[in-house]
Amino acid sequence: MNTQTVSFTPVDNRRLSNLCGVLDENIKQIETALDVTIARRQEHFKVSGPGKKVELAVTALEHFYNEADKELGLDDVQLGIIELTNPGTEPGIAGAEDGAPILRTRRNDLRGRTPRQTLYIKAIQEHDITFGIGPAGTGKTYLAVASAVDALERDLVKRLVLVRPAVEAGEKLGFLPGDLIQKVDPYLRPLYDALYDLMGFDKVTKMFERGVIEIAPLAFMRGRTLNHSFVILDEAQNSSPEQMKMFLTRIGFGSKAVITGDPTQVDLPKNQKSGLVDAQEVLQDVRGIALHYFNSEDVVRHPLVQKIVDAYDRAGKQRDAEAAQRKAEREAQRRAEQATHQDDHPK
Repeated sequence: MNTQTVSFTPVDNRRLSNLCGVLDENIKQIETALDVTIARRQEHFKVSGPGKKVELAVTALEHFYNEADKELGLDDVQLGIIELTNPGTEPGIAGAEDGAPILRTRRNDLRGRTPRQTLYIKAIQEHDITFGIGPAGTGKTYLAVASAVDALERDLVKRLVLVRPAVEAGEKLGFLPGDLIQKVDPYLRPLYDALYDLMGFDKVTKMFERGVIEIAPLAFMRGRTLNHSFVILDEAQNSSPEQMKMFLTRIGFGSKAVITGDPTQVDLPKNQKSGLVDAQEVLQDVRGIALHYFNSEDVVRHPLVQKIVDAYDRAGKQRDAEAAQRKAEREAQRRAEQATHQDDHPK
């Protein structure tokens, strides 16, 4: 356990108020995200916790105080912490912020918040087919939609096609009320939300009416050829290998495709292999296809989401280790029984 103090003297009360937030909610966010305890007495802060976490928390306090000439919301604090904890020092990722792509959307501040997110945007721009693979909250879908909006704005493609497997309905959507768009609407809601955020409700509605933006359940893609389109397959872990092959072979001239998914959240029957997992194995050596991986460090959501992802990863590894140990013990027992049987019945 380590303890450090930081004081902002001479104090600027306006900055101090913006730094702390209403009822010190910004300070609580820093505590939660970094597993530290922060005690405040006016402009004096005492930070306690693990050594590296304390140093990072002190850096965060100083950073946000310098940025506090305007009001800081929870989003500003959470995104700032993510950027401070991802300086891009990992081999092969350092310097990803240099020459970061600029996306034309309604949000002027849109950019990769972590080095892997920046490289993901670059991969989408430089490849015709890109896989974004990783846990929830890493920006796989949002950045794919942002890249699609950017391509539309630059007139690089003529339309945007949003595709998602409707696994919960077994691809049989007839029992749901409404037309095709209304039937698959619940499954494509995350894509809608990203579009509305990046383009505005009115503009998105007009593009749907003109057919510039199209939605389609994966099962209905067979037989089509998509030219000059930006195609996004979301939740690809819930596709079958046959569906994945069918989707990838729909790509026509002048088109881009982004396939996103999390292999740890497969909703298929237990005996059904995921098309996303299969594609990783089959396409890993195919030139022109980018396989981009995220991890918990890239989660751009509430700080607890990263901890939840890490906790499930640890639990999964422990279960796998225990299962391997049980298998080894059963195998050893089987061999021992065979040896005993041979001793009792010599030839």
